[in-house]
Order: sequence, then structure tokens, then C-alpha cells
Amino acid sequence: MSVLVFFIVILFAFYLFYKTKYFRTSRPVEKKWLSAKSNIALGLFVFLFGINHLFFISQTTVTLIVSIIFIVYGGIFTWVGFKKYKHYLPYAEEEAASYNAK
Repeated sequence: MSVLVFFIVILFAFYLFYKTKYFRTSRPVEKKWLSAKSNIALGLFVFLFGINHLFFISQTTVTLIVSIIFIVYGGIFTWVGFKKYKHYLPYAEEEAASYNAK
């Protein structure tokens, strides 16, 4: 359980880190790329939170339903974020190279 809590805290920290970088950058494609990275971190956070509640919190019907919703929602959020990340990565690299060349 403590390993899951450690990863949950780390993933929440990554989410905050990427959201902070998102608000501080002015490049449009880099914003989308950083948003995708924060989506991945948030999705994994919610997924692991659901896993933690499913196995280590009292087993009531409500807890079971909420845990399954968190696991499904976190998995979908992570998958969508990963697809966005792969899509925007080449454009972000190109944008960074063009900004560095100036």
C-alpha cells in the first residue's frame, strides 16, 4: 500500500509540474504537448488512486463502484494523453528548433 501511495504522490507532483510549465510557456504546440504530459500524469494518478481504494480501503458496494469508475476513467485519460503526446512530439521538437534558431 505504501508503494502505491508513494506513486500517487509522485504522479500528482508531476501533474502540478507539467501544468505549471503549461501556463508559463508561450509556444502554442509546446502548450498542447505539455497538456498531454499532464493528462498522462493525471490519468495515472486517478488510475492508481482507484487501484488503491479497490484493494486497501473497506469493501463496500459504493467503494467498489467508485474504484472501478476511477480505474476506467484514469485508464482512458492516460491512453488519450499518450496518443496526444505521440502526436504533438514531432511538432514540439520542430517548434523548439525554430525558436532556438532565431
